[in-house]
Amino acid sequence: MRRSAAILLALVVSAGQLLGQPGQGQRLPNAANSVKLAVIGDNGTGDRPQYEVGAQMARSRAAFPFDTVIMLGDNMYGSQEPADFVKKFEQPYKALLDAGVQFFATLGNHDNQLNRYYKPYNMGGERYYSFAKRNVRFFVLDTDSLDPKQLAWLEDALQGSTDEWKICYFHHPLYSDGGTHGSAVELRVVLEPLFLKYGVQVVFAGHEHFYERLTPQKGIYYFISGAAGQLRRGDVRRSEFKAAAFDQDQSFMLVEISGLDLYFQAISRMGQVVDSGAIRRGRS
Repeated sequence: MRRSAAILLALVVSAGQLLGQPGQGQRLPNAANSVKLAVIGDNGTGDRPQYEVGAQMARSRAAFPFDTVIMLGDNMYGSQEPADFVKKFEQPYKALLDAGVQFFATLGNHDNQLNRYYKPYNMGGERYYSFAKRNVRFFVLDTDSLDPKQLAWLEDALQGSTDEWKICYFHHPLYSDGGTHGSAVELRVVLEPLFLKYGVQVVFAGHEHFYERLTPQKGIYYFISGAAGQLRRGDVRRSEFKAAAFDQDQSFMLVEISGLDLYFQAISRMGQVVDSGAIRRGRS
């Protein structure tokens, strides 16, 4: 397995800092009372690589018992009939679902909007919503249709949150070095001021079929994890934004949040840790 380009040390920023030199060796603490989750995006192909990523996630959970998976959109490609939910979701993640792991989805441009009523996605029929795990609140957005009503909801939800960690996730990345799509600048102009005003520390997106960690932008850490089923090999360009990237195989992420620290690993379909590190939450 070929590794991605050399990983650069992220900048120390006001909202937090990367703890030590990132790389392929950072271990997850696996603390007793931490928030543990997996991150997948662009997964719903029903093809062999998706099943292999699902199996690798189940193996990871044996050592790191996460109870949550956040889904970054394009959860279902092609036909989206009842049988497709079995083939493209229930079977690839059967071991996790059987163990009681909860999936919390956002929808991407390939998803039928009616999929928000599919009970295992835990969307409650909503296009955008919020949920909390211990000291972490997640804000889940619909970037296919970012209308004024949704923006008003987001501002109210962010302003009203007293949680120690505020994490947003959605489909289209505000920053990206992808050669196919790149940064969704029009979304960034609208969303980033709210993230900055209300103290969002971390943002996850999919859409690009690779893994990328961006250098902190105005104190916010941005991740792309859009290769849990699809892959766009060799699509990451070199830029000053890129802290780390992996576009040689399908991948997913593991994340652990314990007190002031957020730990992360990006893991390939074959089980290789291709990026890892820890972020310390700053005090505002």
